[in-house]
Amino acid sequence: MECHYCKNPAEWVENKEIYGKNYGKSYMTWLCKPCDAYVGCHNNTERPLGTLANKELRTARKETKAKFIEKFMQGDWKDKEGKQKGYQFLEDIFNREYHFGESSLEELDLIKNNL
Repeated sequence: MECHYCKNPAEWVENKEIYGKNYGKSYMTWLCKPCDAYVGCHNNTERPLGTLANKELRTARKETKAKFIEKFMQGDWKDKEGKQKGYQFLEDIFNREYHFGESSLEELDLIKNNL
């Protein structure tokens, strides 16, 4: 995997490289040390859960997803289909299936502006 920040190859490492010890059953991660960008992997395979994210993007993803969850857990979205309605809301904005782990800063701003 190439880091989209610096264009150097990311390393496939255990997440203890980031956290000091391994967390979770799936602990393999793609990591670009110079950029402090990383992304976890599906079931310890080399398949990433999203895209490499530096600290700024990781923080923005967490904050936006928290606001998104807060939104769909209130009012009209607070039923057993709330999560489906929430993700349909995102699909309507982007005209595709949407995953927070693949989002850019621009996409996150668009979501926040539409919540």
